[in-house]
Amino acid sequence: MTLGSGDFQTDRHGWAELLPERRASRPLRGACRVAWAVIGAGVTGLACARRLAELHPDREIVLLEARLVGQGASGRNSGFVVAVSHFDGGLEADEMANYRRVNRINQAGLDLLRAQVATSAIDCQWREDGFHHTAADRLAMSKCSDYLRYLEALEIAHTPLDAAALNARLGTALYRVGVHVHQGALLQPAALVRGLADHLPANVRLHERSPVLGIENGAPLTLSLPNGEVRADKLVLATNYEAAKLGYLSRHLIGITLSGSFTRVLGDDELASLGSQGEWGVLSLHGGGATLRLTADRRICLRNAAEYNGAALLSEAQLAARQAVHRAGFEKRFPKLAHVPFEYAWSGVEGISRNGTNFFGRQGDNIYLAGGYNGSGVSRGTAFGMALADYASGGQSPLIDDCLASAPGAWIPPRPFLDIGALLTVRSRFRGVGLDR
Repeated sequence: MTLGSGDFQTDRHGWAELLPERRASRPLRGACRVAWAVIGAGVTGLACARRLAELHPDREIVLLEARLVGQGASGRNSGFVVAVSHFDGGLEADEMANYRRVNRINQAGLDLLRAQVATSAIDCQWREDGFHHTAADRLAMSKCSDYLRYLEALEIAHTPLDAAALNARLGTALYRVGVHVHQGALLQPAALVRGLADHLPANVRLHERSPVLGIENGAPLTLSLPNGEVRADKLVLATNYEAAKLGYLSRHLIGITLSGSFTRVLGDDELASLGSQGEWGVLSLHGGGATLRLTADRRICLRNAAEYNGAALLSEAQLAARQAVHRAGFEKRFPKLAHVPFEYAWSGVEGISRNGTNFFGRQGDNIYLAGGYNGSGVSRGTAFGMALADYASGGQSPLIDDCLASAPGAWIPPRPFLDIGALLTVRSRFRGVGLDR
């Protein structure tokens, strides 16, 4: 397949549109010869480039981003920095070591982001107070007891909540049971990646609007771009589900398109109706349930639609149609705020594997890759990026061991079977969601 610049879609819908204008770095033009190249300036690529710069202070690292920083998946999620993963199904004794391994990776990413946000004074609305896992309908409520057993078995700090406590905290009577997990952070995702990009070490050279259209193996590797070429001794792919565009993981990773909406800024009385927390995040105990945020800038953000759209963002017409689904979910939770309009909508693509695993390691001679975070990309992608820099540099660490221990990815059939399988995957995600959507 021959790629062009148009294969790296973007639009002006998302968290970045809530931020001031930013001066972007220049696209790459001409020929460039470096020791290291990193493709993708999301959380994984930024963490990897930063760590490579620390490990190789006398070498130049080039970081290539197809879009503007903040317009990719790292700036289009709901802003949850997960420390404790939610594994569907009942507690399995023989999976305890795997639960702990995944949560160690999550925590490593959270710790790294906390330090970078503090050190660089990144204004990304960081709030580290965990978040709420909630249930409204029968199926999700049945999962709450499983989740509580898991939290207790792993000795994870949490607070079980009944309907009255949830209403007091969140300002909605919809949820019947839930739990507040104390670990985890909320943030403005586009502000985070912009801030990380603007505080890279001096030996990292970032080029935005610089899509890599092809990779030629050799020593050195040759990367072709619309207006230039990069020759690099070693290459890191931090492109998540878009690795398939460059010929990697095409049979192991697919993109599912999610969408949501933001309200306008809430007034004082409207904000006061939303419980005692002032700012909060909600994750559904049902895998297809809505994700909600009450943000630091006084907006409600709700994401409750997912579909297979060929790993592409939604069109203007599709996004406008999905807002009816967002609106129904919003008014079901906050009928007293039915008069509050939506001001923005957005879509984003989540990289998922058939068996829920992640991808980390070497993909060829001097080519390394990390991706496939299945909805926990902010923390896990950050940890994978740092660990991959160490691994590609010949290092060893417990974090590298944890990343390498990811289960092999299950094979995904080609089209048209891929489309059918992806459609069935999305439908199963919403089976029994009921009031939790």
